[in-house]
Amino acid sequence: MAYAHSIALAVAAAGFAAVTPAHAMTDQALADKVQQRLQGDRTGACMAVAVVEAGTVARTYQCADAKDASRIGPDAAFEIGSVSKTMTAALLADLIGQGKGSLDDPLSAWLPEGTKLPQFQGKPILLRHVVTHTSGLPALPSRMGAPDMADPYAKLDEAALLASLGDVTLTAAPGTKFEYSNFASMVLSYAVARRAGTDMETLLKQRLFAPLGMPHAYVNAAPAGVRAAVGHTPNARATSAWHFQTNLAGVGGVRATLDDMVRYVQGQLGTESTSISAALQRSQQKVSDAPPMAMNWMLMPVGGRTVHVHEGGTGGFSSFVSFDKDKQRGVVILSDTTWNSIGSLGSLGLHLVDASFPLGTPRREAAPDGALLDALAGEYELAGGMKMALRRKGDALDIQVAGQGTYAMGYDSAGDFYPREFDAVLRPQRTAAGQSFTWMQMGGVLPAKRIDAAAAKPVLKIDAAALREYEGEYPLVPAFALTVKAQGETLTIQGTGQPALPVQAVERDVFVMDAVGAEIRFERDAAGKVVALTLKQAGQQLRGERK
Repeated sequence: MAYAHSIALAVAAAGFAAVTPAHAMTDQALADKVQQRLQGDRTGACMAVAVVEAGTVARTYQCADAKDASRIGPDAAFEIGSVSKTMTAALLADLIGQGKGSLDDPLSAWLPEGTKLPQFQGKPILLRHVVTHTSGLPALPSRMGAPDMADPYAKLDEAALLASLGDVTLTAAPGTKFEYSNFASMVLSYAVARRAGTDMETLLKQRLFAPLGMPHAYVNAAPAGVRAAVGHTPNARATSAWHFQTNLAGVGGVRATLDDMVRYVQGQLGTESTSISAALQRSQQKVSDAPPMAMNWMLMPVGGRTVHVHEGGTGGFSSFVSFDKDKQRGVVILSDTTWNSIGSLGSLGLHLVDASFPLGTPRREAAPDGALLDALAGEYELAGGMKMALRRKGDALDIQVAGQGTYAMGYDSAGDFYPREFDAVLRPQRTAAGQSFTWMQMGGVLPAKRIDAAAAKPVLKIDAAALREYEGEYPLVPAFALTVKAQGETLTIQGTGQPALPVQAVERDVFVMDAVGAEIRFERDAAGKVVALTLKQAGQQLRGERK
């Protein structure tokens, strides 16, 4: 899960005023809601979705194309990806409850004697740093070798993982900087199994799955009566499963059915008392403030309450799990398609958490505007040095990476281009200098810089009187608005709870904010008065009418 500064993403943490349904959700109401978001989506995804409320569970199994309904069902086990980290946290909390450790233990105390770990000015990595992604360890271990990108963790063993710790030099004290780290989480998985004296799959089954009644959840040893769902990339192509060595699987290697995950959420809500209940409650307690986290759970404010949230993604699957202890309500979404490159399952998941969050719409195949194709055509260099050429081909776009073949690109209604042959996204981005784009693949977000002879457009100047026409407050969603102010010949936009940022005009009524990759387009009525704006950022669009 990637985190970046973003006006649109900050909406999710704006402390929404809750919208509480009068009655528990029914299966049909949930099916209608999921269809509204999914039907006709160009990813071809299928989803198993549940809303857990006090005493009731609404379930539905839906696909973007109804003909694919057989791909999933109650017996289908999905890769839940990084939601597995919350299960590792529960097992750690269980060991702590047994008196076998503390969050203030150094990580080194849980690893074999002689394991070389980095420190910063004598300050060691503690377990609390690992479960809040503030250990300082990088995203991935250095000794993965040359991974198969379709199954990147399959060849990584315990020895290579531990040896990779010795390759790290910390640049800041542990606990001071958030950096999401699968590396640290794999080390924790190994450490928890080692301290428990058994392998991770056995530990999960005995201490978590069995007490909660999750009979079809597993890592590598599938139980009878369950089928492994086949994963897909977001261009509707089947892809291989991800595999982890058993003791490293707490990072993202659990498979589970929808009913397994319903039982997991019910356990988190404390629906009934079990042998793991105390550990679950312990793992839910706040551990850090920046960002707010419990043990591997993100803490999200909603209407004065705190909702625990985690998403997961592998090469062919996506997941979303949340629970609200105050409202006794939980949400589970399991998809047989990875949505990592297109913003994950957040729009549907957060809407099911609270209806004040926008639901979003399906990404449908669309035709790009010819002017956009012409503006994008050219030579670029991506961050990291890779060179890429974009060419208009009729009413479509082709890309060619230096030294590789040419790939045809599709285009969707969210404004993103995507390769038809593999999983990536090319997201057009208007800047003050002209049209550019960001390339997203395998979790990487790479801005592009134009390197051909195309001249940058001259800066468009708008006088102070014209800028004042845009001033006002534009609510985008409950409890979050953009405030627009003119300061001399500069226009600034400020999101609720955020600093004001300057924007640059690129054409009449269209401004860009290069600092956060956003475009703001104002609307006028028949009399020429500015009446609304639309924020375009990170593949999302939010519209607000002027107050």
